[in-house]
Amino acid sequence: MLARHHHQGAIKIREIAYEEDLPEKFLELILLELKNARMVESVRGAKGGYQLRRDPAEIRLSEIMRLIDGPLAPFADAEQLRVLIDRDLPHRALYQVFLDVRDAVAHILEHTSLADLISGTTPRSTKGRRVAKKKEKGSILPMVVGGHKGE
Repeated sequence: MLARHHHQGAIKIREIAYEEDLPEKFLELILLELKNARMVESVRGAKGGYQLRRDPAEIRLSEIMRLIDGPLAPFADAEQLRVLIDRDLPHRALYQVFLDVRDAVAHILEHTSLADLISGTTPRSTKGRRVAKKKEKGSILPMVVGGHKGE
């Protein structure tokens, strides 16, 4: 929502919470994290609320994911996996698959901006193919990008 309305001024927490079907208190915590990371800014006053500090094309999903969820990948960090590949010979192939998955996830998130999500295109692979993605109701990214209530 913040990315979709990037040049239209600040949006009140209550409006974002309603549109994204999120509890206001939960949303306040997320927006505070985004503000501390200088991704959003708060505007005081009657027309106050929150807005993106940077253009949506400059904000990568990897930044948001690392901020909110920590490491990008569902498996251990890359360095830890490399150590396991070197030390645990019987399971080397499995750890290599985990590292490849981790690298693929990181690549996609690092090459997808909020603007990509607004336009409905996201990188599908390292070959640069693009595909439209559905937004998930109740997740954090639609709040930042621009999901609609009931989608």
